[in-house]
Amino acid sequence: MSVFTELSASAAAAWLENYSLGTLQRLEGIAEGVQNSNFFLRTSGGEYVLTLFEQVPHAQLPFYTQLLAHLSACGIPCPAPVANRRNAYLGELAGRPALIVSRLDGLSVTRPTPAQCAAIGAALAELHLAAQSSPVSQPHPRGTAWCVEVAAQLVPHLAPDAAALLADELWQQASRPGSLPRGIVHADLFRDNVLFVGDRVSGLLDFYFAGVDDLLFDLAVVANDWCTAAGGEVDGERCRSLLAAYQRRRPLTAGERAAWPMLLRAAALRFWLSRLQDQLLPRPGEVVTQRDPRVYQEILLAHRASGDRPGLGTPPVEPLLAEAAPQVAWHGR
Repeated sequence: MSVFTELSASAAAAWLENYSLGTLQRLEGIAEGVQNSNFFLRTSGGEYVLTLFEQVPHAQLPFYTQLLAHLSACGIPCPAPVANRRNAYLGELAGRPALIVSRLDGLSVTRPTPAQCAAIGAALAELHLAAQSSPVSQPHPRGTAWCVEVAAQLVPHLAPDAAALLADELWQQASRPGSLPRGIVHADLFRDNVLFVGDRVSGLLDFYFAGVDDLLFDLAVVANDWCTAAGGEVDGERCRSLLAAYQRRRPLTAGERAAWPMLLRAAALRFWLSRLQDQLLPRPGEVVTQRDPRVYQEILLAHRASGDRPGLGTPPVEPLLAEAAPQVAWHGR
């Protein structure tokens, strides 16, 4: 959500004439995030978010807009795309593909409680179930193939120990089971991409890495961000809450339970790589938020250190489900 492309209020106001949203009252750039240029947009008709797509291939944009429309219609609290006067979601502004979506209530949390971890576990399971009937699909754009490609670009810039760690993890991930349940995953459901009103999930944001992958990978992405303590160690109470709430809606298979440690490492590897890419191979931008890659290197190392067999480190899922999570009602729209 960094502002890579500056946008004047006059340009935005002129572009809004293509929509039935009233006149522009306020335009404010959003500084968080690392992928697109996003702006809060207030018009006489309401509050919205305007996105200028900086990197997403044009051919993939209809997938994202149709997925959001489908999930929103299913009651998932995600931004709903707004059609223009020609009944099209996508347009062009400042030389970039552009999209307006509804702005959702709530605030992100930085220190989630077990109850909030349970709420996001329930929301993620509902998202996975609703996405099964999506009319559109695409491969996960930052899956294993992306990891291999980016690793090759980064190796010349890495210290020997980091390069060795990366090579070993890529080798381990080549052994990921091929029979896990798959479907459309969000793939980036970090704390700053979720809005809460109290302990209720009110918004799931930024679906621009979504695609088909192991559903367990998505759960691992959430666990690594929501349920780790300083130094990358798993916080058992928060992780139990997350997993138990998820399982009430979509029980994990025996294969998923066995693969949990490996998928936690796969998710840590993916974000270590993307943060290294942003740090070592940066893109120009006006306001670019860079995330510290050492955080995910620590998480990866903690997962590796917790077990003595390659690919099987990190506490297995069964002990984390030993205690029941707080009972959480799903709050779809």
